[in-house]
Amino acid sequence: MASHFSGVLQLTDLDDFITPSQECVKPVKVEKKQGKSVAKIQIEDDGSYVQVNQDGGKQKLERAKITLNDCLACSGCITSAESVLITQQSHEELLKVLRSNKNKETEQKIVVVSVSPQSRASLAAHYNLSSSEAGRKLTSFLKGIGVHHVFDTSFSRTFSLLESQREFVERFSRREQDSKALPMLTSACPGWICYAEKTHGEYVLPYISSTRSPQQMMGSLVKSYFAEQQGLSPQQIYHVAVMPCFDKKLEASRSDFYLSEAETREVDCVITSGEVQKMLEEQNVLLSDVEPAALDTMFSSVCGDEFLSHAGSGSGGYLHHVFTYAAKQLFGEEVKELSYKTLRNKDFQEVRLEKDGAVLLCFASTYGFRNIQNLVQKLKRGKSPYHFVEVMACPSGCLNGGGQVKPSSSQNQKDLLHQVQELYMAERPLLPENDTRVAELYETWLRTLGEERAKELLHTKYHTVEKMSNGLTIKW
Repeated sequence: MASHFSGVLQLTDLDDFITPSQECVKPVKVEKKQGKSVAKIQIEDDGSYVQVNQDGGKQKLERAKITLNDCLACSGCITSAESVLITQQSHEELLKVLRSNKNKETEQKIVVVSVSPQSRASLAAHYNLSSSEAGRKLTSFLKGIGVHHVFDTSFSRTFSLLESQREFVERFSRREQDSKALPMLTSACPGWICYAEKTHGEYVLPYISSTRSPQQMMGSLVKSYFAEQQGLSPQQIYHVAVMPCFDKKLEASRSDFYLSEAETREVDCVITSGEVQKMLEEQNVLLSDVEPAALDTMFSSVCGDEFLSHAGSGSGGYLHHVFTYAAKQLFGEEVKELSYKTLRNKDFQEVRLEKDGAVLLCFASTYGFRNIQNLVQKLKRGKSPYHFVEVMACPSGCLNGGGQVKPSSSQNQKDLLHQVQELYMAERPLLPENDTRVAELYETWLRTLGEERAKELLHTKYHTVEKMSNGLTIKW
């Protein structure tokens, strides 16, 4: 089976991806019982394992299950077999929760779905709609099957952009005292983060921005602020994110985003654009035929019934917004339009701010593993000329994520990507600083929590993952 994960996570020498030559080794505690009896294990015709006792009695043995939690707990593997991949990270799990709500089998969950603008554009292209039309119709479909609230991660991305801007200016101001303050590398791509933690550790992690991705910003908003406003505990909310990338499932499963006291994750389930399309097909629904619904405005960047977005790349516009903000804050320069210079290829571009022949700022966008490798090697040799780099694991960035809707038989991937990009860019951009709702939440919510708690909700940490040297993992 072909892997859905980004190329960064499929490198055999990282032990991140199970190829036919590899096995997943997960340490399992075996409870030994007292007794002298000896049992044999046999494999039945259906592939199940049976324990045969000395008296001839048989006992079916349970299969060990490996979840994403296990994958992130060690430097073992990420497998593409979906039965092993995730039991709690699929559209079936969302449908199970909705069925449970409908049949009143357990305590009712308030189901919240947060949709990324990249996923919205992908679905829009597939169903020949505008991005806003797709968003309104998707809201209608989701509410029709039992979802209570549908939010837009462009809203939470505003927090990510604002925090990234401030973090960069702070890092730039201490660059003389801290050799690892710059370049600041973006943190929104979980494939890139997983690669950095597992292969480069402390060589690279200090350079990575601590700002949360839009998905996990929304996790904070939903399980903290929204829960408080609705008089709910975080456990009573089932939060689903619709993302363009399978790697986002890994991000949601990180222990950093688990609320220990509430015993729940900030994002309970991540499903991809393609999985949403599958849900629609399973219910024999064409999104283009669905009656549109009014948009939830609590956590959505909207103007009337149209979605708003951010300028810059289809991966969030981090380079664009941090560059323009830094130019103004640090050098008093108003940058109206960025001029990108393509370097090795279209996925490696550079932007500079120059004055009187001096380079004041040098930013880059680096997409795809080959370019990431070059970036990291320069970084480790101390030869990186950049102050800031927007890093994404997928070639062409998030709009080309592995979880996006696949091209039809009459399309090729290049044409589809171009269409998705056009639909994404057609949304009217909003400056993060001009989002009054976000500014209001900074004042009325985050300030009241105190600086330390606010930082916990808006930022995160990274961890070097040690390579396992257990002899049992060696293939002889």
